[in-house]
Formats: sequence, structure tokens, C-alpha cells
Amino acid sequence: MNHLHGRPYQLRGLSTCDDTRLLHNLLQQLARGGNTPYHCAASGTVARCMMVLLAVTPGEHLLTGDSRLMQRPMAELIDALNGMGFDIRPTVRQGFLPVRIKCAAPRRKMAFVDPSRSSQFVSSLLLLAPELPDGMTLVMTQRPASRPYIEMTCSLLESVGISVTLSRNGRVYTVNPREGRPRARAVTIESDWSAASFFMSAAALLPGRRLRLKGLELPSLQGDSAAVDFFAPLGVVSRLVRSPYKGRPSSVTVEGAGPVPRLYRASFVDQPDLFPAVAVTCAALGVNAHLRGIDNLSLKESDRVEAIYSQLSAMGCRITLSKNVIHLHPSRLHPVDSIDTFGDHRIAMAFAPLLLRYPEMTILHPEVVTKSFPDFWAQFERVRRAIIA
Repeated sequence: MNHLHGRPYQLRGLSTCDDTRLLHNLLQQLARGGNTPYHCAASGTVARCMMVLLAVTPGEHLLTGDSRLMQRPMAELIDALNGMGFDIRPTVRQGFLPVRIKCAAPRRKMAFVDPSRSSQFVSSLLLLAPELPDGMTLVMTQRPASRPYIEMTCSLLESVGISVTLSRNGRVYTVNPREGRPRARAVTIESDWSAASFFMSAAALLPGRRLRLKGLELPSLQGDSAAVDFFAPLGVVSRLVRSPYKGRPSSVTVEGAGPVPRLYRASFVDQPDLFPAVAVTCAALGVNAHLRGIDNLSLKESDRVEAIYSQLSAMGCRITLSKNVIHLHPSRLHPVDSIDTFGDHRIAMAFAPLLLRYPEMTILHPEVVTKSFPDFWAQFERVRRAIIA
């Protein structure tokens, strides 16, 4: 958004994770120009944002990524853009990267998109909408996955003066074109609630221990702030702590207080990124858990349902897997030599709290956490040392 608006915003608290650095580098590459392909590595978020940006950037561009990214869904966004009159053409397989993008003026302001596999299709179009001469009327043809992320996108647009309206049936967004250059302002970026969930998992395994998570807000624009509600039945009490100093960020404390339920039910349709942390926590606590709304998790950096199933099963957790539901039966876990992360940052961080119980275990390829949380292991080590002390 900052790039599209002419960089009027001073961004504070910007993450140094791989995805942020990757997007920054690609935007610099775009400013330099040239014919070098835009390589999005493993980031679906970056790829979808770059696709809409390149669609309105003069010239012809190639957008690509690594082997896993080229298996992740893009068809819905490609179809929505082409339906408006843009020119996006897959070069190898229909509906997937790599794609060749030719800049073209949109012929229609109406966009139709199926967001049932990813809310990012909608968010990327909404970010583009104010830059089009007539704005955009965006019609969602199916129920969206992860709707809170779309709501967060709308809130951010509105915070800089862009009008976004939603129809009464909750399916149609109307975005007016941006008028003039936004005024310069500082924007403080809240810490990531998705990342906080892994420390809430650690708190659940440490009754009586209180952890402070800095830079978080309640209530929050982030849909994954629902982690508070997901972990409350697992004995985790969360409290907002305001800084007494003006301009300083707030914090949230999390404390494992117990007790835990005999039966735990949750749906991850709107917060799929919380599934790994919640699933591992339930298994560690021996909770009988029915977790649903997981059908899109096979489309992430790894097949996260299969990753959780295989690694928890190896540790002795009895699991029943059916369509869109995973059932964790009460089991007594035992340590294994190593946990396979499948190249997925969230799988690595989800299993990290188990190291507090089984320090002899090893997390394979721990460096994958840099995709979203480069400081994760340093922060986790502070928790571990506090327990030993």
C-alpha cells in the first residue's frame, strides 16, 4: 500500500522477516526496471501482491517462485484480473506460477473472485482498487477463507481515507478511487498475533508461569488475536498491559492457569494459521480435541495437516483424520529424536514448546522460522532459561 500510494507513510515496527525483506527487494527491483524475473521464493503473500502490482506497471514481466510456491493456488486471482481486462498468462501450467504479465488498462471495474481457498485473492485486489481510474466493485462468488484478513485490509484502507463499503449480503465490496496523494504520516505496525500463539502454547504447558508478549493490542485489527479465545479453554489467561509512557507500545501477558477441558472443539476456517499451535498444545495436554475447518491447510508452505499428523503420531498421539476434521485422542506423548519441519516456519514454531518438556529432541531445519519470525529462537531461549532459573 505504501508503494502504491507514493510512499507517504513512515513505517515503524516493520518486521525483518524473510517475507518483508523479499517484498522490499522486489519493490526496489521494480523501481530499477529491467527484464529480470520477479522471484517470490516461497511466499504466496508476496506473489499475490506482486501480481496485482505488476498488472498496472508498464512493460512485460515474469513472476515466478520456488517449487512449492508453483504448487500453490493462483488461478482465482489470475481469472479475476483477466476478467477485468488485465493480461496474466501462466507459462507452464494453468492457474499456477510462473506467469507472464503485460500491463494493460482495465476494461471493467467489476471483479469476480472465488476466495474460498485464500483471502489473499481479495486483499490484493482491494489494495489495487483505489489506484484504478474508476475504483473497483469486487464480488466474492464463494464464502471466503480467513475473512478477518479481508476485514483488516479494509480497515487499513479506511485508516488512510479510502472509502470501502460492503453490501448487506456480505459478498460485494465497493472501493472508490483514491483522490490525490495521502498525507505523510507515521504508521506503527503491531506485533504479529500469529507468532504470539506459539508462546501462548508454551504458557499452556507451564502452569503458573507468566510470559509478556510485547507490541500487541487488544482489541486488534488482526484476526489471529482470536488466539486469546482459542487458548482460554486450554487454561491460558491473557491480559492487556498498557505502557505508562506515552507513545510506548502495549503488551499482553499470557499465563498458564489451568484446568484444561475434557473435550475441546474449534474451527480454523477464519484463523487457519493458529491450527498448528493449537493442535500441538492439545496433544501435549492430552486433551480430546475435535479440530475442523482445516481443508485449506494443505495449500500452505507445507501440507500442515499431514505435517501435524505425521509428527504427533510419531510421538504417540492417536489421531483420526477425516474430511476437514482432525480428532486428537487423549494420549501420552513420548519424545522422538527429531521433528521434521517440512520446510514450514509454522510447523517448526508449533513444535518448539515441546522442547520445554523434551529438551533432548531436535527440530530439523530450525532456520525456516526466518520466513515470518527471525528472532523466534532467541525469544524462545529466553523462556527456556527463565524456566531453568
